[in-house]
Formats: sequence, structure tokens, C-alpha cells
Amino acid sequence: MQAAEGDPVDFVIVGVAALFVSGLTLFSGFGLGTILMPVFALFFPLEVAVAATAVVHGANNVFKIAVVGKHADRALVVRFGVPAILAAFAGAAALGYVSHLGEIARYAIGGRTAVITPIKLVMGVLMLGFACFELLPQLRALKFDRRHLLLGGLLSGFFGGFSGHQGALRSAFLAKVGISTEAFVGTNALIGFMVDMARIATYAATFLMARAANPIGPEEWPLILTGTLAAFLGVMAGKRFLHKITMATIQTLTGGLLVVIALALATGVI
Repeated sequence: MQAAEGDPVDFVIVGVAALFVSGLTLFSGFGLGTILMPVFALFFPLEVAVAATAVVHGANNVFKIAVVGKHADRALVVRFGVPAILAAFAGAAALGYVSHLGEIARYAIGGRTAVITPIKLVMGVLMLGFACFELLPQLRALKFDRRHLLLGGLLSGFFGGFSGHQGALRSAFLAKVGISTEAFVGTNALIGFMVDMARIATYAATFLMARAANPIGPEEWPLILTGTLAAFLGVMAGKRFLHKITMATIQTLTGGLLVVIALALATGVI
């Protein structure tokens, strides 16, 4: 689905989504990319939506680092972040490969044509999987200890590069290592930024190797900048008001939206 260029409604949708989700996820460490990627997918091709989300996500993490980065646990950043960066390159390269595969099927629904492609199907399945982490009590409470940091870095980095879904797994691993809330937030932001830089570089290299044009055109940057600025405001609002919202509420809202968007993607509706 592609919206009309310059439609004010587009900016409202992206801005509200980025503002709301960025505020809610300041302390959870995940959610912005999870929700914003499918929102961008309403207006851009899916591989462009992932790249655009990486730009907003990376800029937002820079801002969070400026606010809370001094509390980051440097040892955790190295033990978790370095494997995550390496895996992010692999995930981003896999996205570049899958995005060029042809369509699987198409059908008519409500006067429009829905197209199912490999990348939409894979993204939909991944999003349903991550929705389970938010909605199912057994998975919501899943935690890991320090001996699993390498595995956690590899998994979160790969999925961060492939689909932008890195935060939920990263938070599950980091939440059980005995650090303060401030250190958790700062470490999350710093590692997230490292992964974002790795995948943005890989996306750019993949498009150049394919001799494709810049995946993000000049007409798309205003929408991306809107999301970036709204995410900045969300961080400031979240820092002030987040204590009034429970983690369970954040997880339920995120999971419910993921299910709806995942089904729409997997079936080719968006």
C-alpha cells in the first residue's frame, strides 16, 4: 500500500505512532522498531520500511544515549553488543536477498489486489512470533542469565538486521543480569545503536552491490524525519510519565498490534 505523496494524514500517522511508542518503550528497551516498521510499510515497500525504521531507531537511540547512556554497563555492551553487531550484518544481508524474491500469490479482496511475497510472509511469521513474547505469560516472563549473553547477542542482532525486531530478545537477556534500571536502559540504548549502525551500513552496501538506486528517496525523507522528531519527543515524555504505565500494559498493546499487522502482512493485505 502506498499513500499519496505529501498527504498530511501520513505525517500524522507516523508522528503519533513514533511519539506514542517511543514514550512507552523508553524503559522497556523494545517496541519502537517493532511497531514503527509496519507503520512505514503502509507507505513504503517493505525493504525500504525496514531501512527507514533503522534510521529513526538509530537516531532515537543516539538521543537516549545522550539522556541515559552514562549509566550503560560497559562489560555487557562488549559481551552482548559485539556478537549482536556481527549477527546484524548477516541478518541485514539476508533481508537484501529475500527482498528480491518474486511473489508467491495474489488475490482480489474488497476491490483491491493483495500480493503475498516471500519477504511479507517471513516478516509476518516473525512478527507473530515476537507477539507471543508480549502476550503469552510463559514467554513474557522469560529471562536469561549472563552465561547466555553470547547467544542473546547473536539472536537479537540477527533479527535486528533482518526485520528490525531486536529489542524484545535483548531486553529478555539483559533484564536478568543483576543491573540497575538506569544501567539496563543505558545498556539497551547503546547496544541498540550499535546494531542499528551495522544494519544501516549493510542495507546501503546491499543496494549498492545490486546497483540499485538509493532505497530511501528524497520524497521519503520528510516522513522519516517526522518519525525521528516525534520519537525524540516521545523519549522526553516517557521519561516523565512512564512510571504511570505498567509493563504489562505496554506488552499487551504491543503484542496486540503485532498480531494484527503480522496477519495483514502475511496475507498480502499491506
